[in-house]
Amino acid sequence: MPNLTWFKTQVQGDKTFVFDPLRKIYCRLTPEEEVRQKALYLLVEHLNVPAGLVAVEYSIKVNGLDKRCDAVVFGTDGTPLMILECKAESIKLSQTTLEQAVRYYSALRPRFLMLYNGTSCYCFRSENACLTALNHIPTYQEMSEKTTAGHE
Repeated sequence: MPNLTWFKTQVQGDKTFVFDPLRKIYCRLTPEEEVRQKALYLLVEHLNVPAGLVAVEYSIKVNGLDKRCDAVVFGTDGTPLMILECKAESIKLSQTTLEQAVRYYSALRPRFLMLYNGTSCYCFRSENACLTALNHIPTYQEMSEKTTAGHE
């Protein structure tokens, strides 16, 4: 695995930027970006998601409109495995958050969906065209397991 540098910041004027090792750019350190970087760190460094298989701010079309997923984890064959939807820590994960993520889900049909705000995390698995809540965040191996039953 490449040696990634996480949480490196720099200040320009009165704004703070954080280095995103996946995109290899400095991004404005907003409350949501801070949560996204923490989630990406967790996925790559602790759940064995290959850094090269994560797309950050991934563009999709939803009902003809341009939208952006916070991040999408892909399989080695290019199949979307997980959508990550992040909110700032001050924003409660709610039905509205889930509905937003489900709209993105409907465009990509990944196996997993994760909602995260830095303090709360909800993960779902696609089974029989329904999202079933999980009690853990899946590892990359679990995300990648080929299952024919349940996933559509």
